[in-house]
Amino acid sequence: MMPKSNFYVRLWCFAGILVCHAQEECGQPPMEDRIVGGVDAKQGAWPWQVDIQTTKDGHVCGGSIINSEWVLSAAHCFPNPYDLSGYTLYLGRLKLNGWNPNELSRQVTRVVIPSSYTDPKSGQDMALLQLDSPVPWSKHIHPICLPDAGTDFSGDISCFVTGWGNIRDGVSLSGVGTLQQVQVPIISTSSCQAMYSQSSETVDILYDMICAGYQEGGKDSCQGDSGGPLVCKMQNGTWVQAGVVSFGLGCAAANQPGIYAKVSTFSSFLRNNIPDIQLYGRGDHSLASGVAVLTSFLATLLMAHLFR
Repeated sequence: MMPKSNFYVRLWCFAGILVCHAQEECGQPPMEDRIVGGVDAKQGAWPWQVDIQTTKDGHVCGGSIINSEWVLSAAHCFPNPYDLSGYTLYLGRLKLNGWNPNELSRQVTRVVIPSSYTDPKSGQDMALLQLDSPVPWSKHIHPICLPDAGTDFSGDISCFVTGWGNIRDGVSLSGVGTLQQVQVPIISTSSCQAMYSQSSETVDILYDMICAGYQEGGKDSCQGDSGGPLVCKMQNGTWVQAGVVSFGLGCAAANQPGIYAKVSTFSSFLRNNIPDIQLYGRGDHSLASGVAVLTSFLATLLMAHLFR
């Protein structure tokens, strides 16, 4: 975690360890205290969640805030990425149909999708949305961290998927439509492929996909959750986005876990389009080495002071 004291920030900059400009601290919900089989989310629990709406259809997809000017979503949410006139993004929103005192809205000025994208089952189902103006951070609006290439999400790790999608096939959220959350485990590619091999429809789990859910079903993302985030809490407490809701066969069926675009495989795509994007993973190693350099620097100053 970056030191918050101005003195220490100046010292780190003086030591040549950090780039000396303000960076938002991603993956740290300031208020930390549909989805099938999920529960209502609390206000401010997932401050990176975005509601993507169109003038014609209302809510169509989810997304996640990744910095003050960009949102991450799925390519299939934008069948015509050159026609953006009807899209509105809502940030800081909890209720789909109720009053949201902490929300902001933005228009989309540009959508960037991988050039090789054709459909979700063929992979590359990712979209970057550039906002028409920067977003100020608050307790209810905050970015999620994105993983660098090779970041590992296997093992005993807590992951959640969030959204306003259907609560089961063909059944939308009712009432005020509170944001839903559900905890799902990451499933290995081999296990996921073995599960889908039992289905009547052929599904190939590609290198840029990641699976999450339960073999017995019951908890999953569903229609309307597309583009939303699958986030995991790392050992240091930072939330990192492992996946973007992409597709599946039905919702929460046995042997058909949710399939997500694997964010860590898009690090080059992210850097090429957002040069100043900060990715979680390799930066940790440079931060660790930076701490070592700072410790050595402080020790040198102390020794020089003692032996003057």
